[in-house]
Amino acid sequence: MNLIVSAISQGLLWSILGIALFLTFRILNFPDMTVEGTFPLGAATAVTLIANGTDPFLASLLAFAVGMAAGAVTAFLYTIGKIPILLAGILVMTACLSVNLRIMGSANVSLLGRTTIFSPLSQLPKYFDGIVIGLISVTLVTLLLIFFLQTELGQAFIVTGDNPIMARSIGINTSKMTALGLMISNGLVALGGALIAQNNGYADINMGIGIIVVALASIIIGEVVFGQLTMNQRLAAITIGSIIYRFVLLIVLQLGFSTNDLNLLSSLLLAICLMLPRLQKFFHFQKLVKRSLNDNND
Repeated sequence: MNLIVSAISQGLLWSILGIALFLTFRILNFPDMTVEGTFPLGAATAVTLIANGTDPFLASLLAFAVGMAAGAVTAFLYTIGKIPILLAGILVMTACLSVNLRIMGSANVSLLGRTTIFSPLSQLPKYFDGIVIGLISVTLVTLLLIFFLQTELGQAFIVTGDNPIMARSIGINTSKMTALGLMISNGLVALGGALIAQNNGYADINMGIGIIVVALASIIIGEVVFGQLTMNQRLAAITIGSIIYRFVLLIVLQLGFSTNDLNLLSSLLLAICLMLPRLQKFFHFQKLVKRSLNDNND
């Protein structure tokens, strides 16, 4: 039972990353590698501030702000510096490694004995504090993004991703929309890092490795499971996809695999999900060919 509750708790907390990446990966068609730097950046900022006596809620908001700043740097390199998308993200991601070390002062910082966002819920059964905080956080983030995407600014943001040429022709500043998307996305990733670090009880310099795969898995699994959805429904499906992904990892671990294999297994799972539409078309084509041959034989 504890394992199931833990999987749901982790799925809710990690779904914030999937929602954040959805803004750049799906709406803007921007493969942003910055997230692998802003996730530990948010964790490092929040944990260091909390360890030095800052209120955990304020520390989490400041982590969000620092993540937005990192996204703004990527946007500057891409829109003003004309550096290719992937390279701009990789440059900022790499720079974040040094920034994180400067913030923490060491490779990891513990929150042992410190008050975190989860502390007021410490009387709840094990892992239920993560479910409560995760549910509140992902609900607020989802509702705020749904509201934003329905505004005039949000619609301009969507048009920029769908057709940037048309967006420019009707007077939308696509550079500003791209910068806005990168800032919000990386701010949410940093917020997710802050929450997960507080839930884990520490921040580590290497905790951002492979998180882009985890975030993408939440998006892809949600799309595969639910199929064609509206924009608002897709945001909600990401949370379900994140929880399903955690249950898949739980099953894999119960089969005897090592935690060292999780990144490999996550990549394989994501690759299969990405190839699933093509595999479905291939098998459908095979069925049509067989049916056609059977009809000709008759």
